[in-house]
Amino acid sequence: MLADWLNPVRDALAGRVTSIEIFFRDDDAGWADAQLYALLDCFNALQMPIDLAVIPQALSQPLADALLSRWQRAPALLGMHQHGYNHSNHAAQGRKCEFGNNRNFAQQYADLLAGQGRLQALLDDAVDSVFTPPWNRCTQITADCLSQLGFVGLSRNTTAEPVLADELIQIPIEIDWCGIRARAENPWTVLGRILCERLSAPQARPLGIMLHHAEMDSQDLQHLHELLALFSDQPQVNNRLMREFLIAA
Repeated sequence: MLADWLNPVRDALAGRVTSIEIFFRDDDAGWADAQLYALLDCFNALQMPIDLAVIPQALSQPLADALLSRWQRAPALLGMHQHGYNHSNHAAQGRKCEFGNNRNFAQQYADLLAGQGRLQALLDDAVDSVFTPPWNRCTQITADCLSQLGFVGLSRNTTAEPVLADELIQIPIEIDWCGIRARAENPWTVLGRILCERLSAPQARPLGIMLHHAEMDSQDLQHLHELLALFSDQPQVNNRLMREFLIAA
């Protein structure tokens, strides 16, 4: 039986005349390993794909080994890419940012290169050529660095300040699961309504949903399981990994 909060989501999908591509991006892999494994198990139980934004400096050898093992067993269900360098806030004031305007090209390039090297050393071929900046914030300087370092994809919120980089394919996030849950008085009703609005729109671009496993409890996982079960059973939904958008482009 479909959970009540998902009824509008199901109706929106039933009303679509075209299919829609959906992906899930979980941020901050390297922190809260137990919660990360629980999230991965939730996706694996339904054979649904998930992308992990991995913090290079936070990635331990045991976690890298465990993620590589999962990737080797089912590479079509797991994507991994770089999430900043050490997820530090370098902004003296205002909103948190690791790659902001207060850091010059050399500083940003050095961190990006070091993070890229660490992930390649620990995860090898499992690393996708995508970058997600911590807090979804970066600058034109960051985009220039990424282009020089051979990155192909950049993932941020749809509301992020635009950058000019023809070499980078934008893979934006539209829905912040944990942000909605933290702010809304009736989070599951609100999440269902927002999903319904996005799925009812005749958009051609993929729908990205952002998760933060370290902030998710058993209720989050229960509701996420219900949503994944719905998505896995709908012919209108194409569940994707982010690297598939790089190939398609």
